[in-house]
Amino acid sequence: MRLLGHGRLPRPAPNTSLPPPSADNALLGGLRANRAHDGERPVAAGRPRRHLSVLAFAALLLLAAAAPAAGSQAPSAELPRQQLQQLLEGLVATGQPGAIGLAHHGKETWRGASGLAILDPEQPMRPGLRYKIGSITKTFTATVVLQLVGEHKLRLGDSVERWLPGLVPNGDHITIRQLLQHTSGLFDYAEDPRIAEPYLQGDLEFVWRPRQLIAIATEHPPLFPPGTSWSYSNTGYVLLGLIIRAATHSSVQQQLQTRILRPLGLRHTSFPVTNPHIAGPHAHGYQLGAGPGGTPLDFTGLSPSWAWATGNMVSTVDDVAHFHRALLRGRLLPPGLLRAMQTTVATGSGFRYGLGLVSIELPCGTFWGHEGGLPGYENWALSSSDGEDQVVMMVNAGDGGSDYAQLVGERVFTALCAIRSAAS
Repeated sequence: MRLLGHGRLPRPAPNTSLPPPSADNALLGGLRANRAHDGERPVAAGRPRRHLSVLAFAALLLLAAAAPAAGSQAPSAELPRQQLQQLLEGLVATGQPGAIGLAHHGKETWRGASGLAILDPEQPMRPGLRYKIGSITKTFTATVVLQLVGEHKLRLGDSVERWLPGLVPNGDHITIRQLLQHTSGLFDYAEDPRIAEPYLQGDLEFVWRPRQLIAIATEHPPLFPPGTSWSYSNTGYVLLGLIIRAATHSSVQQQLQTRILRPLGLRHTSFPVTNPHIAGPHAHGYQLGAGPGGTPLDFTGLSPSWAWATGNMVSTVDDVAHFHRALLRGRLLPPGLLRAMQTTVATGSGFRYGLGLVSIELPCGTFWGHEGGLPGYENWALSSSDGEDQVVMMVNAGDGGSDYAQLVGERVFTALCAIRSAAS
């Protein structure tokens, strides 16, 4: 999302492309909230918003192109465990508090961790800890929408006006498909400074309601006529959450639980609506240098309400990987709807976007998934089309004006191509 400066993805390396901006980084791109201390009011850093750039994506791809050589080990049917662990340790060496990673190939799964999950008192990072997955939430939301399409409760061609009358200007010309693929032209509410203001004032538990977010978004003129271009917009996924509620007469949380989390046994994944606290063992999320005297600022307790159906989920690397395997192997959607989800449009940023799913071409193949960035967290999840090869990585630090997506993305790309190289 962009609450916190979403979008700057791994830097370009020649001949490569990167995925879209997460749903959660724009809001806090300036939320470098030096929360009130010593009687001072928090100050926003005013850093640039994270926007996916061709350069950023290219940089990652360049690095990925060199990945097979980087492994420097003989081809093997086994995962390159030592190299994968070194990638995590390299993330921590850049100054991140901690990192978690999972790699999957065939029937083999590697899990690793490095650094700290909590800085004070110090607690080590562990692979099974929960964390905020940010815009990876979009793929879950999109899956529910497509299941409803399969049940004839929705149609991809349905207009926003059909389900949410009077809520969005020109809503009769914006379709569900356009919301899913970010071609609606709607302004991204997370780019409006009013969204971050309560948090900048120190009230991290402030609750935004979905319709309030839409009202702020629609005060801005559209970026382009619906269907004529592409621009990442968290607004579309808040609308999709409202459409899910209207079509099912139940909450998004309940629909996710019934349709995805319970059937797949994702016991460590949740959709917090307004509760800012992560249940169970979890990694704290930090903005480095944002606290008093340049110390890390703990953003773990930031309200999930501003992100809602666009980026508020909590999960683990195992649950995220399991979800993507099930999705890509046809356990959640029938073949026709999975094909629709994987029918992509150009973004002009080195990657393509489907219906809640990103497609990235690496030197070692095509991979599907999403990036997720929030204040305090940055993570990626990418899988091969058959779910055979997967990498999920997270660092528990995030700042919209920094290169966290680049840092994590380049390791994910390198890991995927190292897995392919080792298995060849």
